[in-house]
Amino acid sequence: MGYYDQDYERNESGGRGTRKGGRGGWFFAGLLGAIIGVLISAFLFPAIGIMNPDSANVTPEQKDQQPAPTVNKTINVDVNTAAEKAVDKVSDAVVGVINFQSGDFFAQQQAQPEGLGSGVVYKKEDGKAYIVTNNHVVEGATKLEVSLKNSKTIPANLIGRDPVMDLAVLTVDADKVSTVAELGDSDGLERAEPVIAIGNPLGFSGTVTMGIVSSKNRTVPRDVDGDGEPDWSAEVIQTDAAINPGNSGGALINLAGQVVGINSMKISETSVEGIGFAIPINSVKPIIAEIEKYGKVVRPYIGIYYRPLSDFPDAYRKKLFNLPDDVNRGLVVRAIQPGGPADKAGLKPEDVIVTINGHKIENALQFKHYLYTKLQPGDEVKFDVYRNGNKMTVTVKLGQSS
Repeated sequence: MGYYDQDYERNESGGRGTRKGGRGGWFFAGLLGAIIGVLISAFLFPAIGIMNPDSANVTPEQKDQQPAPTVNKTINVDVNTAAEKAVDKVSDAVVGVINFQSGDFFAQQQAQPEGLGSGVVYKKEDGKAYIVTNNHVVEGATKLEVSLKNSKTIPANLIGRDPVMDLAVLTVDADKVSTVAELGDSDGLERAEPVIAIGNPLGFSGTVTMGIVSSKNRTVPRDVDGDGEPDWSAEVIQTDAAINPGNSGGALINLAGQVVGINSMKISETSVEGIGFAIPINSVKPIIAEIEKYGKVVRPYIGIYYRPLSDFPDAYRKKLFNLPDDVNRGLVVRAIQPGGPADKAGLKPEDVIVTINGHKIENALQFKHYLYTKLQPGDEVKFDVYRNGNKMTVTVKLGQSS
């Protein structure tokens, strides 16, 4: 509701009326005097009441330089209407993904549905509709199906998946799909910008929840290999739009109806509310393109098994590795894969890697993030290592992950 000015009129009247006598004469006499006074003033001082005193001495050139008058406008945005239009635009492109896994062979049971997630149709080409979802939605599946908005289910084929980024690509018959989602630009998101999550939480298909972007650049540790230790730093969008089991793989959209993220995870502690995460669509695009092309994501490969130096007590660091007192961060090489890039370069077990291409290695998360985001197979990288107390540089030509 805006503010506005009001003009008020005040009408005054006197007594019960006027007499036909003297008071009327006085009135007309006074009126005549006022008119004569105004005419004399206008003749002697023509600018009075017409010209602004502040602008009386302004030259034509100065007048051209005067600032334009300020115009205040109130712009109303109907967020509800925009949200409705955005959801209508995208919702048919958000599907359910059903994960079937093999039953008991000896009991001759058929594959049973083990999980339900969501997916987003992002492309139709050559008779196929392409769907992006999370890797953890399809992991372990022996059969996959996609449920459409009309509750009809159709078979789906797994093209490939990427456990590191938690993404997978499926295809279905394009004739069965009517709507393709538009992929937006996650880099253009702003904090507090409204966003909408669409998916199938707990099997409730087409569920819509709305919130805002809490952070566009949040880093969350993830355990990719299932050993209980974080080994990847996922860069995600944080939102307070409700994301629940079954939302995984669904769309996070803006008010323009563009997909800006793929819903991936939430913090499930009972004391936590309103913290969910989505993979930015600008990070998704190159991954799904590579999965389409190769059936997987090709990443650089070194061929070492390692543990963080911080896992070893202080007393053992000097005793086992003969390290200087100021070296307390890095990676300890525990084993070398025979014939791999590290083996060919001459790295040895119990070498302590402290830098990669001059960048200090603080932990395994930082190391893997640099390796996967800054380097390509075939690149030559320089590792600064300590071997039995002696610092040296080892050059490794990166291989390609299988």
